[in-house]
Amino acid sequence: MTAFEHVTVLLNEAIEQLAVQPAGQYVDATLGGGGHSKLLASQLRQGHLWSFDQDITAIHYNEEHLAAEIAADKVTLINDNFRNLTQDLAQVGVTRVDGVLYDLGVSSPQFDDGKRGFSYNYEAPLDMRMDQSQALDAYQVVNTWSFHDLMRILSRYGEERFAKQIARGIERERAKAPIETTFDLVNIIKDAIPAAARRTGGHPAKKSFQAIRIAVNDELGAVETSLEQALDMLAIHGRIAVITFQSLEDRLVKSMFRERASLPELPAGLPVIPAELEPDFKLITHKPILPNEQELSQNHRAHSAKLRVIERIK
Repeated sequence: MTAFEHVTVLLNEAIEQLAVQPAGQYVDATLGGGGHSKLLASQLRQGHLWSFDQDITAIHYNEEHLAAEIAADKVTLINDNFRNLTQDLAQVGVTRVDGVLYDLGVSSPQFDDGKRGFSYNYEAPLDMRMDQSQALDAYQVVNTWSFHDLMRILSRYGEERFAKQIARGIERERAKAPIETTFDLVNIIKDAIPAAARRTGGHPAKKSFQAIRIAVNDELGAVETSLEQALDMLAIHGRIAVITFQSLEDRLVKSMFRERASLPELPAGLPVIPAELEPDFKLITHKPILPNEQELSQNHRAHSAKLRVIERIK
């Protein structure tokens, strides 16, 4: 079995919040190491779980990790980006689901496999593709995107206050020779950030690497597209649970959930809200569920995790 060590964050909380029905149809949109899928499948009897991952390494790992569940016809693995949720499920005759789980961001194995180029801690070719079959990679972003596009993604996706200086540094260095590796990029970023700023706030390349990774994988676009589909496919009393690890994802999920669970603008003075105008969804979590102290002490990657849940009520 391929090594795919991954500690699942908010494991019990996420599955508990889905309120799993033993005969229900469920989707794990982010299979990863299979932790959520395994626990969810254990609660199914006549129901079924469709587990998505665009990373073929995760699929191969879970063909063994979830072999018993697959053999019992409880779980089907789907090797695709979760932005194709509706299309892929329609192909197997599924148009309504009772719950969808998202565990967003990069899985630990992707970070820990130095060759994938996700981490600033390992020297590797600039890659960062979650789907190894796609054309766009970090090398292309860093070496071919314009100064203005680089500055935009560093600012928007990395919330990097030195976006302009870093983009200029990249532009200057790639004019001399292509920027080939993660460490080449780390050195450019370090040189672009003032020394005083480098001494605080963690690794100086963290925000830039996040920004480039999000751009390479169109992560926010994929989340928005997929979540819209999931909300539309949800059966009455079905729930969607989303775990995020950074503020951009969390703000997007929070906004989309609130839009669906809010009343439309109504004329002033209406004594009663007509039933047909009441929202189709309700928020299960008005504030996100956070990892408990025990989980935080055992898994440092859980520190930024937030779980939000919504339910269709009509």
